Amino acid sequence: MRIGVFDSGLGGITLLNQAIRQMPEEYYLFYADTDHVPYGEKTREQIMRYVSDSARFMVDQGCKALVIGCNTATSVGISHLRKEWPDIPIIGIEPAVKPAMTRYRKGGRILVCATAITINGEKLERLIERLKGTEVVDKIALPGLVRLAESGQFEKEPVESYLRAAFAGLDLKSYDCIVLGCTHFNFFKDSFQDLFKGVPVIDGSRAAILQLRRKLGEAGLFITPEEKKAYKDAPQVVWYESGRAVTDASELARIEKLRNRWLQLN
Repeated sequence: MRIGVFDSGLGGITLLNQAIRQMPEEYYLFYADTDHVPYGEKTREQIMRYVSDSARFMVDQGCKALVIGCNTATSVGISHLRKEWPDIPIIGIEPAVKPAMTRYRKGGRILVCATAITINGEKLERLIERLKGTEVVDKIALPGLVRLAESGQFEKEPVESYLRAAFAGLDLKSYDCIVLGCTHFNFFKDSFQDLFKGVPVIDGSRAAILQLRRKLGEAGLFITPEEKKAYKDAPQVVWYESGRAVTDASELARIEKLRNRWLQLN
């Protein structure tokens, strides 16, 4: 059985790559809901419907575990999904505020960059309050980065011009750590590093996949030798966009370009 990785668009490729890096023996289904990206500009009701439909598709395809590679979808829908399918490990991703608070803060501030839904959501607010970080954590929504990633625009000038404008009211030298709270933003880690010289830029993908490994182990769901033989001639990843199998050569090439970009940055 495959592991299902879901995102509102192609940002979740960063999480898929992390999963393959940690569990190269497994097989995966990647589902990008490209018909409805970006989720950060939709209502909570719309997002809940999209997340439920996408999860049901992956379950119907026989996925043994689901990874929600979208902070917005996790914030809105993961509790519902876990109630709907209590016997399937369902792993979400959230902004890496805890490691930023415990490992990187040196008396300055932390900046969390995400979509508006994540930034304004109760899940993130509760996390910050629990860590007693309300006085030191700043939050900013960067919806334009999602569109830039989906259109494959990674040139430094448009990206850094957008970021400089978004950060115009901030003192960039006051931050000890930058948290990327949207998987799409991971494609622009180099631009964040250029703007915040010497400041750690972190995300929650590695922690999410470590949690996935733990849950698979507890449930005895790691791939078996028999399954490995059955998948011998199958692709390691099968790709879907809003329920449609991706077979077009140009779209597969676009996906491969995104995968390679993440590998270059990590």
